[in-house]
Formats: sequence, structure tokens, C-alpha cells
Amino acid sequence: MRCRLLVCLVLLAHAGPPAAVARDYAAVFNFGDSLTDTGNLCADGIPDYLATARPPYGATYFGYPTGRVSDGRVVVDFIAQELGLPLLPPSKAKNATFHRGANFAITGATSLDMPFFEARGLEHAVWSSGSLHTQIKWFQDLKPKICSSPQECRDFFRRSLFIVGAFGGNDYGSTLFASRPLPEVHTLVPDVVDSIGRGVERLIAEGAAELVVPGLPPTGCFPLYLSMFPRPPGMYGARSGCIRDLNTLSWVHNAALQRRIAQLRDEHPGVRIVYADYYTPAIQFVLHAERYGFLKQTPRACCGAPGVGAYNFNLTAKCGDPGAYACDDPSNHWSWDGIHLTEASYGHIAKGWLYGPFADPPILDNKHLG
Repeated sequence: MRCRLLVCLVLLAHAGPPAAVARDYAAVFNFGDSLTDTGNLCADGIPDYLATARPPYGATYFGYPTGRVSDGRVVVDFIAQELGLPLLPPSKAKNATFHRGANFAITGATSLDMPFFEARGLEHAVWSSGSLHTQIKWFQDLKPKICSSPQECRDFFRRSLFIVGAFGGNDYGSTLFASRPLPEVHTLVPDVVDSIGRGVERLIAEGAAELVVPGLPPTGCFPLYLSMFPRPPGMYGARSGCIRDLNTLSWVHNAALQRRIAQLRDEHPGVRIVYADYYTPAIQFVLHAERYGFLKQTPRACCGAPGVGAYNFNLTAKCGDPGAYACDDPSNHWSWDGIHLTEASYGHIAKGWLYGPFADPPILDNKHLG
């Protein structure tokens, strides 16, 4: 069964429930990587190598894989539903309508374009299916299906919500998995953040007046990185078990991104830009698991190869591969496949972005109520 057909069925069958308080967003447009991809990577069929488009992906909410890299919904799904909008169609979906928004996110996306990596000899270490700026080009190409004139487009986009990211995880991963030293990875931060800032400015130029710009989750807490980059004793958080220097990389990126957002706010006083936090909730899922209904345990993937490694993650038997199995109850795990989060985690994060405390300011703060 082709993923594009599944996506179309999902979009027709699962419209979000009405929000508790009416909102005035005309549409939502999302850009990002596998954290928010809802089917673009498999819109033309499932590649043989793509384990994330096989069961048990999608089992919790949809009952089958949809191209989302989770057991169910991702953050942008919860946001659309809370706003009373249908789930966003992937921008590459056939026979879809985009009058209430579109999702341009695609698994493997980077902030930076491929020439940046080629100039540094990293072209074989990064798999970018569409950078932020490529996705913005897709957005521009889709405009004739959304609105009929430049002025109509600007008016429509001014009443819409734009979510830009998270971006950066795959950029930094290119250097980490190429075995480059961590100080070299840190040198990418200004370029990655500058690229995100330029992307936001391009969308503002299109008429966007409400934007959400997420930071990165704590890289060192994810079973993939815990398995692939073991550290000597003493380099792990005493309470979290996460790799400290990899979490520092995410923290440095997020701090730089928040400084760039502050500059953008100064430069565009008529535009509202929200910083959305993936880092804090993910850390809380580890440190205060019971508070969110999760099991208190070492960071561990729900779906993986049981008995292979302390973190239930192994590259030779990833979730969706032969030999890998999902835990009995994904709702009590925060990590789905060791790289991405469970639907339960994304639901907590989305709520924190919408109402606080995981956003500055919350998407639906007092000025947007009623």
C-alpha cells in the first residue's frame, strides 16, 4: 500500500475537534524535518529502505503508517486540532487542498543547503531531502493553489500561523556521524542559526505575521546518540543519564537561536515570533517521568530490538526493521524509536507551546483568547 494513499485517507478521516476557544488563524503552514513530517518523504510511494513507513509506525492513532515518524500524531497535528483545523496535508500529497494550510516538513531536512556540506567534505554524511530554503521554495510554488493574487496571498498569510522548525538536528548530525570533533560541530551553530533567521525573514516578506520558531531537543538524551557516542564515566548527567556535551551543543544552538529571534522581533515590530521549546519538556520527561505518565527509567526507546543494548536501540534492528518490536504501551514512554518521540510526548509539548510554559510567549497567550 502506498503511503500517499494512506495520507489522503487520513486527511479526510481525521479532522481536529473544535478548540475550546475560537481562534482566528486562517491556516497553519509548517516547515521542518522528521519531527513534524506527516508524509512528504513517502508521498510518491514507500522507498524500500524506509523503515519509518512500516508498522508499528502510526499504530497508536491512525492504525497504520502515514509517514509520521512516531507511533501516532506529531506536534503540528495537535496544534492544528486545538485550533479547530484539519490535519495539515503534506505539501506533496496528490489531490489535496491547501486552503487551511500545508506541511512542507520532510524527513532528513537540514537548515543549510547542500553546497555548505559539500564545501566541508560532508556530502556523504548528510542526507538532506529538502532544506529549509528548499521547503520555502515549495511553499512559493504552492501559492497558486492557496490564493489567487499577491494581495490575497499576503492577507491570507497575515492571518495564518507559520511554524519554522525545528531545524539543525540533521545539520549537526552530519558532522557527528562523520566523526568530526565536537568543537568542529559547534562551528556550524552560527551558520545554522543564520539560515533559520533568513528563512523567517523570507516568510515575513511573503506576509507572515505570526511565526513559531522551535529550538532543538536535548541531543544527548536520545537513545540513538547514547548508543552511538558512548562517553567515559563522569560525562553523563548524574540524574538524567544523558550525555552532557551533546546536550550542551543543543543548548548553545537554542541560546543562539533565541538571540536571533530577539533581533528579528526588533527588526519586525509588527510581527509576532514565538520561541518554542523542545529542550525543557524532553529533559523533564527524563527527570520527572511520572509527572507526565511515563515510566521512570534510563532513556530507552519504546520501539527497538529488546535485549540489544541498554537503550533498546540498534542500527541493525531499528523500529520497523525485522527483529524490532514496540513496547506494549507507547503512552508511558517518551522516546518512540530512539530518535523521535511518542505521540504522548508530542501531545505534552504541543500543549506547552500553545498555553505555556514551553513557549515564549505561548502561541495562545491572552492577546489571542476570544
